[in-house]
Amino acid sequence: MISPTILVISGFPPTVDILKRTLVQMGRVIVFDHLHSALDLIYNETPLLMIVDLFEEPETIPLLNSLKEDPLFAGVPVLVILDEEHTSPDWESIQADDYIRRQFIEQEILTKTRLCVLRSKRVVEVNPLTRLPGNIAINRQIQSRIDNRLIFTLGYVDLDHFKPFNDKYGFSRGDDVIRITGRLILNIVKGNYSQGSFVGHIGGDDFIFITEPLIAEDVCRDLIGAFDHIIPSFYDEEDRQAGFIQSKDRKGHLKRFPFLSITIGVVYVNGLHFTHYGEVTEIASEMKQYAKKQVGSCYKMNCRSYDPQEEGR
Repeated sequence: MISPTILVISGFPPTVDILKRTLVQMGRVIVFDHLHSALDLIYNETPLLMIVDLFEEPETIPLLNSLKEDPLFAGVPVLVILDEEHTSPDWESIQADDYIRRQFIEQEILTKTRLCVLRSKRVVEVNPLTRLPGNIAINRQIQSRIDNRLIFTLGYVDLDHFKPFNDKYGFSRGDDVIRITGRLILNIVKGNYSQGSFVGHIGGDDFIFITEPLIAEDVCRDLIGAFDHIIPSFYDEEDRQAGFIQSKDRKGHLKRFPFLSITIGVVYVNGLHFTHYGEVTEIASEMKQYAKKQVGSCYKMNCRSYDPQEEGR
Protein backbone atom coordinates (compact mmCIF):
# COMPACT_ATOMS: atom_id res chain seq x y z
CA MET A 1 0.00 0.00 0.00
CA ILE A 2 1.35 3.43 -0.97
CA SER A 3 1.83 5.76 2.01
CA PRO A 4 -0.19 8.99 1.94
CA THR A 5 1.70 12.15 1.08
CA ILE A 6 2.15 14.95 3.58
CA LEU A 7 3.24 18.05 1.71
CA VAL A 8 5.37 20.59 3.56
CA ILE A 9 5.93 24.07 2.14
CA SER A 10 8.75 25.71 4.08
CA GLY A 11 12.16 27.21 3.42
CA PHE A 12 13.08 27.23 7.11
CA PRO A 13 15.51 24.29 7.72
CA PRO A 14 14.98 23.87 11.50
CA THR A 15 11.21 23.64 10.95
CA VAL A 16 11.60 21.21 8.06
CA ASP A 17 13.86 18.94 10.12
CA ILE A 18 11.31 18.71 12.93
CA LEU A 19 8.43 18.04 10.56
CA LYS A 20 10.26 15.32 8.63
CA ARG A 21 11.34 13.59 11.82
CA THR A 22 7.94 13.79 13.53
CA LEU A 23 5.50 13.14 10.70
CA VAL A 24 7.21 10.14 9.10
CA GLN A 25 4.84 7.87 11.05
CA MET A 26 1.84 9.44 9.30
CA GLY A 27 3.07 9.11 5.74
CA ARG A 28 5.60 10.18 3.15
CA VAL A 29 6.82 13.71 3.91
CA ILE A 30 7.70 15.75 0.80
CA VAL A 31 9.17 19.24 1.17
CA PHE A 32 9.22 22.24 -1.17
CA ASP A 33 10.59 25.70 -0.45
CA HIS A 34 7.73 27.43 -2.28
CA LEU A 35 4.12 26.50 -2.99
CA HIS A 36 4.35 27.24 -6.72
CA SER A 37 7.19 24.70 -6.98
CA ALA A 38 4.89 21.99 -5.59
CA LEU A 39 1.98 22.46 -8.01
CA ASP A 40 3.00 19.64 -10.37
CA LEU A 41 3.12 17.18 -7.51
CA ILE A 42 -0.19 18.41 -6.08
CA TYR A 43 -2.00 17.97 -9.39
CA ASN A 44 -0.55 14.51 -9.94
CA GLU A 45 -0.76 13.21 -6.38
CA THR A 46 -3.36 14.79 -4.09
CA PRO A 47 -1.75 15.04 -0.64
CA LEU A 48 -3.34 13.86 2.59
CA LEU A 49 -2.39 17.14 4.24
CA MET A 50 -0.59 20.38 3.39
CA ILE A 51 1.54 22.18 5.97
CA VAL A 52 2.31 25.69 4.74
CA ASP A 53 4.85 28.01 6.33
CA LEU A 54 3.71 31.62 5.92
CA PHE A 55 7.15 33.01 6.77
CA GLU A 56 7.93 35.95 4.44
CA GLU A 57 6.08 34.53 1.43
CA PRO A 58 3.47 37.12 0.37
CA GLU A 59 2.46 35.17 -2.75
CA THR A 60 1.66 32.02 -0.77
CA ILE A 61 -1.79 33.00 0.48
CA PRO A 62 -3.29 33.98 -2.93
CA LEU A 63 -1.88 30.83 -4.51
CA LEU A 64 -3.17 28.67 -1.66
CA ASN A 65 -6.64 30.20 -1.93
CA SER A 66 -6.69 29.63 -5.69
CA LEU A 67 -5.70 26.00 -5.19
CA LYS A 68 -8.38 25.41 -2.58
CA GLU A 69 -11.06 26.80 -4.91
CA ASP A 70 -10.45 23.82 -7.19
CA PRO A 71 -12.97 21.10 -6.17
CA LEU A 72 -10.24 18.48 -6.43
CA PHE A 73 -8.33 20.10 -3.57
CA ALA A 74 -11.08 21.78 -1.55
CA GLY A 75 -11.08 18.84 0.84
CA VAL A 76 -7.31 18.74 1.43
CA PRO A 77 -6.71 20.07 4.97
CA VAL A 78 -4.22 22.92 5.32
CA LEU A 79 -2.24 23.66 8.48
CA VAL A 80 -0.31 26.93 8.42
CA ILE A 81 2.78 27.76 10.46
CA LEU A 82 3.03 31.20 12.07
CA ASP A 83 6.06 32.80 13.70
CA GLU A 84 6.04 33.57 17.41
CA GLU A 85 5.77 37.30 16.79
CA HIS A 86 3.46 36.89 13.79
CA THR A 87 -0.01 38.27 14.48
CA SER A 88 -2.81 36.00 13.38
CA PRO A 89 -3.84 36.65 9.76
CA ASP A 90 -7.34 37.54 8.66
CA TRP A 91 -8.79 34.02 8.63
CA GLU A 92 -11.59 35.16 6.33
CA SER A 93 -8.98 35.77 3.63
CA ILE A 94 -6.99 32.54 3.89
CA GLN A 95 -8.30 29.04 3.28
CA ALA A 96 -6.58 27.26 6.15
CA ASP A 97 -8.05 24.73 8.57
CA ASP A 98 -5.77 25.35 11.54
CA TYR A 99 -2.48 26.94 12.53
CA ILE A 100 0.48 26.29 14.79
CA ARG A 101 3.09 28.64 16.22
CA ARG A 102 6.65 27.82 15.23
CA GLN A 103 7.86 27.51 18.83
CA PHE A 104 5.28 24.78 19.55
CA ILE A 105 5.86 22.62 16.48
CA GLU A 106 7.87 19.89 18.16
CA GLN A 107 5.31 19.42 20.96
CA GLU A 108 2.05 19.84 19.04
CA ILE A 109 2.52 19.07 15.35
CA LEU A 110 1.52 15.41 15.51
CA THR A 111 -1.71 16.17 17.36
CA LYS A 112 -2.52 19.12 15.11
CA THR A 113 -1.99 17.18 11.89
CA ARG A 114 -4.06 14.22 13.05
CA LEU A 115 -6.92 16.49 14.09
CA CYS A 116 -6.78 18.32 10.74
CA VAL A 117 -7.06 15.07 8.81
CA LEU A 118 -9.85 13.68 11.00
CA ARG A 119 -11.80 16.95 10.83
CA SER A 120 -11.57 17.08 7.04
CA LYS A 121 -12.92 13.54 6.77
CA ARG A 122 -15.90 14.45 8.90
CA VAL A 123 -16.94 17.72 7.27
CA VAL A 124 -16.02 17.36 3.59
CA GLU A 125 -18.31 15.22 1.48
CA VAL A 126 -16.34 14.39 -1.64
CA ASN A 127 -16.03 11.30 -3.75
CA PRO A 128 -12.85 9.55 -2.53
CA LEU A 129 -11.88 8.50 -6.05
CA THR A 130 -12.23 11.77 -7.97
CA ARG A 131 -12.19 14.25 -5.04
CA LEU A 132 -15.20 15.92 -6.63
CA PRO A 133 -18.19 17.00 -4.50
CA GLY A 134 -20.70 14.22 -3.87
CA ASN A 135 -24.47 13.94 -3.68
CA ILE A 136 -25.09 16.22 -0.70
CA ALA A 137 -23.16 19.06 -2.33
CA ILE A 138 -24.81 18.37 -5.71
CA ASN A 139 -28.31 18.59 -4.27
CA ARG A 140 -27.47 21.78 -2.39
CA GLN A 141 -26.04 23.41 -5.51
CA ILE A 142 -29.13 22.63 -7.57
CA GLN A 143 -31.60 23.62 -4.87
CA SER A 144 -29.81 26.90 -4.16
CA ARG A 145 -30.09 27.92 -7.81
CA ILE A 146 -33.77 26.97 -7.90
CA ASP A 147 -34.50 28.91 -4.70
CA ASN A 148 -32.78 31.98 -6.16
CA ARG A 149 -34.69 31.59 -9.45
CA LEU A 150 -31.54 31.36 -11.51
CA ILE A 151 -31.39 30.15 -15.09
CA PHE A 152 -28.79 27.43 -15.57
CA THR A 153 -28.01 24.23 -17.42
CA LEU A 154 -27.55 20.86 -15.76
CA GLY A 155 -25.79 18.01 -17.51
CA TYR A 156 -26.04 14.39 -16.37
CA VAL A 157 -22.98 12.47 -17.61
CA ASP A 158 -22.79 8.68 -17.85
CA LEU A 159 -20.38 6.22 -19.47
CA ASP A 160 -21.56 3.51 -21.85
CA HIS A 161 -20.21 -0.08 -21.72
CA PHE A 162 -18.34 0.59 -18.49
CA LYS A 163 -19.24 -2.72 -16.81
CA PRO A 164 -17.76 -4.95 -19.55
CA PHE A 165 -14.66 -2.74 -19.57
CA ASN A 166 -14.34 -3.18 -15.79
CA ASP A 167 -14.91 -6.91 -16.06
CA LYS A 168 -12.18 -7.31 -18.68
CA TYR A 169 -9.51 -4.95 -17.39
CA GLY A 170 -10.22 -4.87 -13.66
CA PHE A 171 -11.23 -2.24 -11.13
CA SER A 172 -7.87 -0.46 -11.12
CA ARG A 173 -8.07 0.50 -14.78
CA GLY A 174 -11.77 1.23 -14.38
CA ASP A 175 -10.93 3.64 -11.56
CA ASP A 176 -8.39 5.34 -13.85
CA VAL A 177 -11.15 5.92 -16.41
CA ILE A 178 -13.44 7.37 -13.72
CA ARG A 179 -10.71 9.69 -12.47
CA ILE A 180 -9.80 11.00 -15.92
CA THR A 181 -13.47 11.48 -16.80
CA GLY A 182 -14.01 13.61 -13.71
CA ARG A 183 -10.94 15.67 -14.52
CA LEU A 184 -12.00 16.13 -18.15
CA ILE A 185 -15.44 17.38 -17.13
CA LEU A 186 -13.96 19.78 -14.59
CA ASN A 187 -11.32 21.15 -16.95
CA ILE A 188 -13.76 21.61 -19.83
CA VAL A 189 -16.47 23.25 -17.73
CA LYS A 190 -13.96 25.61 -16.12
CA GLY A 191 -12.15 26.11 -19.44
CA ASN A 192 -15.29 27.55 -21.00
CA TYR A 193 -15.10 30.40 -18.48
CA SER A 194 -18.44 29.57 -16.96
CA GLN A 195 -19.22 31.85 -14.04
CA GLY A 196 -20.67 29.99 -11.09
CA SER A 197 -20.15 26.57 -12.69
CA PHE A 198 -20.12 23.36 -10.69
CA VAL A 199 -19.00 19.76 -11.24
CA GLY A 200 -19.98 16.86 -8.98
CA HIS A 201 -19.58 13.08 -8.88
CA ILE A 202 -22.81 11.20 -8.15
CA GLY A 203 -20.96 7.91 -7.88
CA GLY A 204 -19.71 5.14 -10.13
CA ASP A 205 -19.53 6.46 -13.70
CA ASP A 206 -22.20 9.15 -13.18
CA PHE A 207 -21.37 12.86 -12.99
CA ILE A 208 -23.22 16.18 -12.89
CA PHE A 209 -22.17 19.57 -14.22
CA ILE A 210 -23.90 22.93 -13.91
CA THR A 211 -23.08 25.77 -16.24
CA GLU A 212 -24.51 28.74 -18.12
CA PRO A 213 -27.04 27.85 -20.85
CA LEU A 214 -25.19 29.70 -23.60
CA ILE A 215 -22.11 27.48 -23.34
CA ALA A 216 -23.84 24.18 -22.57
CA GLU A 217 -23.53 22.76 -26.07
CA ASP A 218 -19.89 23.82 -26.31
CA VAL A 219 -19.20 21.97 -23.06
CA CYS A 220 -20.95 18.84 -24.36
CA ARG A 221 -19.15 18.88 -27.71
CA ASP A 222 -15.75 19.54 -26.11
CA LEU A 223 -16.28 16.80 -23.56
CA ILE A 224 -17.31 14.24 -26.16
CA GLY A 225 -14.34 15.14 -28.37
CA ALA A 226 -11.83 14.95 -25.52
CA PHE A 227 -13.25 11.70 -24.15
CA ASP A 228 -13.35 9.93 -27.51
CA HIS A 229 -9.79 11.07 -28.21
CA ILE A 230 -8.28 9.80 -24.97
CA ILE A 231 -10.28 6.64 -24.23
CA PRO A 232 -8.50 4.29 -26.71
CA SER A 233 -5.32 4.70 -24.65
CA PHE A 234 -6.97 2.74 -21.83
CA TYR A 235 -7.25 -0.37 -24.01
CA ASP A 236 -4.59 -2.98 -24.74
CA GLU A 237 -2.98 -2.75 -28.17
CA GLU A 238 -4.71 -5.91 -29.42
CA ASP A 239 -8.12 -4.52 -28.51
CA ARG A 240 -7.29 -1.12 -30.00
CA GLN A 241 -6.49 -2.81 -33.29
CA ALA A 242 -9.71 -4.83 -33.17
CA GLY A 243 -11.84 -1.82 -32.22
CA PHE A 244 -13.79 -3.78 -29.60
CA ILE A 245 -13.40 -6.02 -26.56
CA GLN A 246 -14.86 -9.38 -25.70
CA SER A 247 -16.47 -9.64 -22.28
CA LYS A 248 -19.43 -11.32 -20.63
CA ASP A 249 -22.82 -9.61 -20.67
CA ARG A 250 -25.18 -9.50 -17.68
CA LYS A 251 -26.41 -13.00 -18.52
CA GLY A 252 -22.88 -14.40 -18.54
CA HIS A 253 -22.64 -14.79 -22.31
CA LEU A 254 -19.43 -13.80 -24.11
CA LYS A 255 -20.14 -10.80 -26.33
CA ARG A 256 -18.40 -8.07 -28.31
CA PHE A 257 -18.57 -4.58 -26.83
CA PRO A 258 -17.52 -1.31 -28.49
CA PHE A 259 -15.14 1.11 -26.82
CA LEU A 260 -16.37 3.24 -23.94
CA SER A 261 -18.45 6.22 -24.97
CA ILE A 262 -19.97 9.10 -23.04
CA THR A 263 -23.63 10.11 -22.87
CA ILE A 264 -24.91 13.45 -21.59
CA GLY A 265 -28.50 14.31 -20.75
CA VAL A 266 -28.98 18.07 -20.48
CA VAL A 267 -31.82 20.15 -19.08
CA TYR A 268 -32.26 23.91 -19.15
CA VAL A 269 -33.54 25.09 -15.78
CA ASN A 270 -35.56 28.16 -14.91
CA GLY A 271 -36.19 28.51 -11.19
CA LEU A 272 -39.75 29.62 -11.93
CA HIS A 273 -40.62 26.18 -13.31
CA PHE A 274 -39.02 24.02 -10.61
CA THR A 275 -39.30 23.82 -6.84
CA HIS A 276 -37.14 20.81 -5.98
CA TYR A 277 -33.76 19.53 -7.15
CA GLY A 278 -35.24 16.08 -7.72
CA GLU A 279 -37.39 17.44 -10.55
CA VAL A 280 -34.30 18.69 -12.36
CA THR A 281 -32.25 15.52 -11.99
CA GLU A 282 -35.22 13.42 -13.07
CA ILE A 283 -35.54 15.27 -16.39
CA ALA A 284 -31.77 15.18 -16.94
CA SER A 285 -31.82 11.43 -16.30
CA GLU A 286 -34.66 11.00 -18.81
CA MET A 287 -32.66 12.90 -21.43
CA LYS A 288 -29.63 10.74 -20.69
CA GLN A 289 -31.66 7.57 -21.22
CA TYR A 290 -33.01 8.99 -24.48
CA ALA A 291 -29.47 9.78 -25.65
CA LYS A 292 -28.32 6.24 -24.81
CA LYS A 293 -30.51 4.90 -27.61
CA GLN A 294 -27.95 6.27 -30.05
CA VAL A 295 -24.66 4.52 -30.78
CA GLY A 296 -21.50 6.22 -29.56
CA SER A 297 -20.92 9.39 -27.58
CA CYS A 298 -23.73 11.92 -27.78
CA TYR A 299 -25.82 14.43 -25.86
CA LYS A 300 -29.51 15.31 -25.81
CA MET A 301 -31.02 18.51 -24.47
CA ASN A 302 -34.42 19.37 -23.04
CA CYS A 303 -35.26 22.98 -23.81
CA ARG A 304 -38.91 23.04 -22.74
CA SER A 305 -38.25 24.92 -19.51
CA TYR A 306 -35.84 27.44 -21.01
CA ASP A 307 -36.59 30.80 -22.59
CA PRO A 308 -33.34 32.33 -23.94
CA GLN A 309 -34.83 35.82 -23.76
CA GLU A 310 -34.97 35.53 -19.98
CA GLU A 311 -31.18 35.46 -19.70
CA GLY A 312 -30.97 39.16 -20.42
CA ARG A 313 -33.61 40.12 -17.91
